[in-house]
Parts: sequence; structure tokens; C-alpha cells
Amino acid sequence: MKENIKLVLKGEDRTRLVEVEGIKVGKEFVVIAGPCSVENERQTIETALAVKKAGAHMLRGGAFKPRTSPYAFQGLGLKGLKILKKAREETGLPIVTEVMDPRDVSWVCEYADVLQIGARNMQNFSLLKEVGKARKPVLLKRGMHSTIDEWLSCAEYILAEGNYDVILCERGIRTFEKATRNTLDISAVSVLKEITFLPVIVDPSHAAGRASLVPSLSLAALAAGADGLMIEVHINPETALSDREQSLRPSEFENLMEKIRKLNETIRSFYERDSA
Repeated sequence: MKENIKLVLKGEDRTRLVEVEGIKVGKEFVVIAGPCSVENERQTIETALAVKKAGAHMLRGGAFKPRTSPYAFQGLGLKGLKILKKAREETGLPIVTEVMDPRDVSWVCEYADVLQIGARNMQNFSLLKEVGKARKPVLLKRGMHSTIDEWLSCAEYILAEGNYDVILCERGIRTFEKATRNTLDISAVSVLKEITFLPVIVDPSHAAGRASLVPSLSLAALAAGADGLMIEVHINPETALSDREQSLRPSEFENLMEKIRKLNETIRSFYERDSA
């Protein structure tokens, strides 16, 4: 691994703090929540208000959607970004949204607080170089067929351009198992925390593919040492244009946030006693 990467390896025993509008990813446990896709203004803003009330730190929402089928909903594009901007004005939540094309990076930066590189674009090297030049925090998702070594090499592309504000996001990998959409590699959290200084968050929604599994996987990620979560929430999942099966209702997300707070307090108390 060390032959392929130079910058992402841990040089000191602490995680880099990636600051997003005063929120320090890597210091506090950060929850990013919102709909898979921006569908309309009402859906996005109502969801944003709900996740804000429950305690989310940032709002996620896709204006551009790389879909398996060309006939599936592809996102609202610029219109979606403008809706996200309005949601930020209404709630104060920083925006995390995906960029798919190197040509779009500069103007998507006008709307996004964090640029997301999706699993399908993890090895889009031209895109990685461009976001590396953008000087905007980048959330880099793991490719569904990618090893940790390959994932870190992609992070290296961004860091090599001078942008060290990179957040790694484990979102499950393809295995032979069919019970879930993907298999959450919880061990990746422990491995990454040991070898890299970059903060690591987990996306249990894409790993599970089922809303009922999201709470337990979220708590497992927290217990494993993740720095945060990215969770899909929709005001009415049955009508969602994408990922309806894995989206939590606002009430379900609120219940999960309460469990996260309690477990986080327990974990902090444990380590405080252990170090005393």
C-alpha cells in the first residue's frame, strides 16, 4: 500500500478536522441526512426542517443522480441545486451534494458546501483531480467493487492537488450476499482509523437497502469508531423517486438520533473511565 500512496497515510495519532461551516468532522460525531434526490422544493425543505429538528448537522440531497438505468430519474440538475440553496437558507444546514462531471465542479461549488464523489465515480480520475483543485471539502464514497487500497489511492488524487479536506465514506461493497443491497464493511472503519488521518463516516442506507436495518448499522458504525453517518430521510418514502426502500421517515430518523446520542454518551464515558 505504501508504494501506491504517500499523503493519506497517518503521520500522527489523530484525525484531521475537516471544517464545514463551523462543523468539525473528525472531532464531533456528525450526521448528514436528507433525501436521496431533490424532487421538488416542498419535499426538500420539509425534509431539511425535519432532520434539522432531529439534530442533523448537514443536509444531503442529490441534484445529479447517476442511475443504473438511463430511464430512471436523473435529478433536477441546476434547479435541484437552487432548491438545496433555499433549504440551506431556511435551515442553516450546510449542503452535501454529488458532482459527476469535471466540467461542473466550479459552478456546483457555488451551491455546495461539500462535494460528494459517488461510488460509481470513485475512479473518475479527471473528476478527482478537479475537486482537488476546488479547495472545497470532498466526501469520497468507496466504490462498490473497490478495495481499501484502491479507495485510498483515489483519495490520494485529491490530496495530491493540494486539497486535504477529504472525508471517506464507507457505503457497503458488493459480495455474494443478497440479504442486503450491499455488505457494510464495518471492519473498513477500524482499518482506516489505524492507517489514515482522514475522517471516516458510514452510509448505512446504501449498505442496507432496507430502512429497517439502518438504525442497527448506524449504531454499529458509531461503536466501531466512525466519525459520522450519512442517512437517507424522506418525508414520504412511498413516493420517493429513488431509493424509497432505504429511506427513513422523519419520525424514524428522530428516534435513531436519540439512540445515537445515548450511545455516544456511553462510549465517551467508557473511554473517559478507561483513561482515568
